[in-house]
Amino acid sequence: MKKLIYSIAFLGLAFNAYAQKIKFDKTKSKTEFIDYVMSQMTLDDKVGQMVQYTYDGGDVTGSAIDKNYIKYTKQGMMGSVFNATTTDITRKLQKIAVEETRLGIPLIFGYDVVHGYETIFPIPLGEAASWDLKAIEKSARVAATETAAGGVHWTFAPMVDIGYDPRWGRVSEGAGEDTFLGSKIAVARVNGFQGKSLYDLNTVLACTKHFAGYALAQAGRDYGSVEISDRYLRDYILPPFKATVDAGAGSFMTSFNEIGGVPATASKYLYDQILRKE
Repeated sequence: MKKLIYSIAFLGLAFNAYAQKIKFDKTKSKTEFIDYVMSQMTLDDKVGQMVQYTYDGGDVTGSAIDKNYIKYTKQGMMGSVFNATTTDITRKLQKIAVEETRLGIPLIFGYDVVHGYETIFPIPLGEAASWDLKAIEKSARVAATETAAGGVHWTFAPMVDIGYDPRWGRVSEGAGEDTFLGSKIAVARVNGFQGKSLYDLNTVLACTKHFAGYALAQAGRDYGSVEISDRYLRDYILPPFKATVDAGAGSFMTSFNEIGGVPATASKYLYDQILRKE
């Protein structure tokens, strides 16, 4: 549902030119606008906004590739697109979404901009070794400017997992073993990606990942099982996530592990109790 909320929010943020699709008093608040749009949506519309496909022709990673994505766009059955990274592609799909669907809700285009888009910077672990927060924030700012120019709204970064096991292959995406430093770097990246305002055309939505405990998989086996005490989770793993919330990070990504036998994606404790309520 959070992806749905951000998709609708983008309608008011970046695509005001298409507001004629949904008649609404622009003097109302963002919350009133979202409530109004959702009141016009069927259940199928809402489910469709939470569906993401990978663009056929882009990088092959993440969600499933389906060659019917244009049909799904016209039917309102897709809310976001992964790996569509050039303006000729994004403009074509966006035009369909806002002009050929009943509600005209724009698509969100997402991409893994982990350490640069056109300009490539050191891997996040290498940047973290510098302890230079200003340089790290600046690299994210450059990446955001280039990413936005490519028609992408949403980056799946920063990765703020605190990892200790070098056997886990994704340590390169994080800031290392230290919770304090990791929290500071996480904030720097969010500030770099999102800038002063997401209304600005050279900013992208940050996505803090992976919530939570992903780096602690047994024997470093990616997507594996995690056994962790609540105290350890709260003292060492969660602080960087909380830091990005305080910095205004616009979205979170679920982790792919299970904790205590419960998949993180289905964890009421992680997502309802900690993330939403705390």
